[in-house]
Amino acid sequence: MFTISQIKETHAKVKSGADFPNYVQELIKLGVLSYENHVSDGRTLYHGKNEYQIQSDAKYAIMPIAEQSNKIQFQQDLKAHQQGKTNYPTFCSDCAKSGIEKWIVDTAKMTCTYHDKAGNTILTETIPKPH
Repeated sequence: MFTISQIKETHAKVKSGADFPNYVQELIKLGVLSYENHVSDGRTLYHGKNEYQIQSDAKYAIMPIAEQSNKIQFQQDLKAHQQGKTNYPTFCSDCAKSGIEKWIVDTAKMTCTYHDKAGNTILTETIPKPH
């Protein structure tokens, strides 16, 4: 089973959204099947085989999540992040302002799905293969 310290070590290699595909590949090697990241405080719940779960601590002070989601603004912010124009804290702040409560990464389907506070799917993306 994987540990939070192994995940932190893997995450430390990520400098921007452009590094995300490699990060997911590293998580797969650790045995992560999926994870759910909560934008409000940065805590993440990781899922492995045989119902194994482990949760990280909050990464920052609680950020309010906008009640109304703004899909167009979110897509612009996501694109900028994926191009390496913003760092992780900025991306999380942008998500909160656009009403994104959490995202779920499924390593089997290779998808990342973003949800608003009402649980609606705002966007599902296929995670590209690393370069």
